[in-house]
Amino acid sequence: MSRTDKPSSEPLVIRSLAFLGGQASPGGWRPESSLPEIAFSGRSNVGKSSLLNALVRHNSLARVSQTPGKTREINFFAVNDALMLVDLPGYGYARVSQEERAKWRPLIESYLETSTQLRGIVQLLDVRRDPSPEDRQMLEFLAELGAPTIVTVTKADKLSATRAAARIAEITASLGLEPEQVIPFSAVTRLGRDELASAIEDLVAAPSWRQE
Repeated sequence: MSRTDKPSSEPLVIRSLAFLGGQASPGGWRPESSLPEIAFSGRSNVGKSSLLNALVRHNSLARVSQTPGKTREINFFAVNDALMLVDLPGYGYARVSQEERAKWRPLIESYLETSTQLRGIVQLLDVRRDPSPEDRQMLEFLAELGAPTIVTVTKADKLSATRAAARIAEITASLGLEPEQVIPFSAVTRLGRDELASAIEDLVAAPSWRQE
C-alpha cells in the first residue's frame, strides 16, 4: 500500500513533507508562511526527533542524533502544505555550555510569545525520568501564555506495560494533570501515534488561542 493509499480514517495522512529551514536567533529569519504551526518542546534526549519521525511516518524528517543538545535552531517542516511542525531546540543538556544554553531560552521564548500562527505545543517528557525543573518551568511558561499544550510521555517501550502505566500515572499526578491530558508514546511500537496525530489535527482546526 502506498503512502497516499492509506485509509482515510487514519489521522494526519502524510502526502508531502518539506524542510523549510531553521531560525537561529530571536527575530531572525524564519519561513514566511500562513500555515498553522504546532511546536514540539522537550529536554535533550527526550526522543523528540524519533517522535517526529514516527508521527509523519518518515525515517529521517528530523535527524536522530546520538549527541543530545545538537539541535540549536528552530526547525520548520511543512506537512501537506496544510500545517507546519516546528522542532524547538532541546533544553537541559548538561554538557552544553551555559553560554550556549543561555542563547536557546530567549530563542524558544521569543518564538512561543510572538508566532502568530502557533496553534499549540506538544510538550515531551521521558517515562523513565521525573519531570526536571526545566520541564516544570516550560509547562509553567506555557500555562502563563495560555497556549494549548499536549503532554506526551515518550519511550513507553523502554519499560514493561505495567511499569510504564505506573510511571505515567506518577508523572501525571506530580504535574497536577488529568490522565486524559497525557498521551503515552513509543516511536518503536507507534503507541500513541494516532492519538497524538488526532490531537494535533484538533488544534490545527481550532481558532487561534491568541484571539480568544
